[in-house]
Amino acid sequence: MLTRTLFVVGVAAASSSLLLAPAAIAAPTADAQGYVDSTARCAPPKEAVLFGATGSSRVAICKTSDGEYEYRGVRLRDGAKLIVPATQTGDEFTAENDGITYFVSEESLTISAGTRVIREEPMVDVHEGQADDAPSAPPPASTPKPTKPLPPPLPAEEGHTGT
Repeated sequence: MLTRTLFVVGVAAASSSLLLAPAAIAAPTADAQGYVDSTARCAPPKEAVLFGATGSSRVAICKTSDGEYEYRGVRLRDGAKLIVPATQTGDEFTAENDGITYFVSEESLTISAGTRVIREEPMVDVHEGQADDAPSAPPPASTPKPTKPLPPPLPAEEGHTGT
């Protein structure tokens, strides 16, 4: 009887953990400039170097025509936007605003105040741009259509013009 009880409890625990697991969220619509209708987008003549989404943020690192970098981020829960200059160190980009530092890499967005990490958000969707001096490949003949419709833009970003 004890074995049967433990089995039932184990199945119930496993089932409830599945219910508590975060739901898979479809990646937002993106192109070579970043996320469509989002602050995390590089408007021409700027080019996207790196852009990605975490569970709570979308960010883009843009390269300007004079070779400078720009951080463009939006917090998803309330649509708070931040657009500030950024610097590159290796494969990581850094932006600062009011004593808060934002580190962006292909792996994560890390937000810190001094040496204290406030939050580390793993990237769930990441794209490398083509903002380099190498010639780019020609675009494909046709763009594949998604088989499942994408969700509408988040209310916090609806109607964003990309500037």
